Amino acid sequence: MSTVVIAVGGNAVLTEGERGTYEQQLANVAGLATVLSDLARDGHRVVLTHGNGPHVGNLAIQQEEGAGLVPPQPLFVLGAMTQGQVGHLITAALCGGRAAGQRPVATIVTHALVDRSDPAFHRPTKPIGPFYLRQEAERLARERHWHMIEDAGRGWRRVVPSPEPQGFLEADAIRALVEAGFVVVAAGGGGIPVAREGAGIRGVDAVIDKDLSAQRLASAVGADILVLLTGVDHVWLGFGTARQRAVATMTVDEAEKHLADGEFPPGSMGPKVTAAIRFVRSGGQRVVITSPARVLEGLAGRGGTSVVPGRVPAGAEQPR
Repeated sequence: MSTVVIAVGGNAVLTEGERGTYEQQLANVAGLATVLSDLARDGHRVVLTHGNGPHVGNLAIQQEEGAGLVPPQPLFVLGAMTQGQVGHLITAALCGGRAAGQRPVATIVTHALVDRSDPAFHRPTKPIGPFYLRQEAERLARERHWHMIEDAGRGWRRVVPSPEPQGFLEADAIRALVEAGFVVVAAGGGGIPVAREGAGIRGVDAVIDKDLSAQRLASAVGADILVLLTGVDHVWLGFGTARQRAVATMTVDEAEKHLADGEFPPGSMGPKVTAAIRFVRSGGQRVVITSPARVLEGLAGRGGTSVVPGRVPAGAEQPR
């Protein structure tokens, strides 16, 4: 029996162009629930992790609009709120569909440990929340000590650090649930960022990359396969150029070489390929990068891009 960890982006739940009603979001996760049900019925242990970027952005707007009535909450609390929100949607879809009565489902609000000495805390780079006019952005920077940047001519936004996840407080509980046969939803949005403080923990305002978090989660539960879902069916080399071609399989060495050559930008496929390399280097059997519609094909080796162990033989031809 293999253990499969699947990472899906928040945009698959709250899609662009929709109002984002509860009914719309529940409908959006129905297809994903079917895939998870199929995997569970085939005997796989299944863990799902998800993004929450659109949800945190919407909640941040609600916080600002309601600040005169209710005190705004820290960013890490918004992460906790939206973990529960998206986890509920996925659980509702699983328990209300073909998975009903077949596998128990557990959604775990998950805390991700970060190191306060991480260099990311000195270089906030992750834009979050609504856009502001310059005057309002300067006021927020003064009053709340936020870092604000001008974002592509659309206005000013808050930027926060994106530190590396070191592990999860709930790792043992997640692993026990997986071994007991539960379909587990965990580490949503990369996890709630917390740092050690004395004998306890304290939340920190940061956003953890969901792909790197998925790799940490997969390694923590001893997964065999990590699936990273994205908006395209394959990883492409030479994307947007005359030499563009889809890649069916890459060894981990090939993936490292392409990453070093700049084939996978940090704001695009870079984090997924980095997570794939780390997972395979940590003992994972395979990583599949593909679209939600091609998950089952990818796991069967008939679609998507697989990153696998192995070295590139001298003079070997690149994958086609």
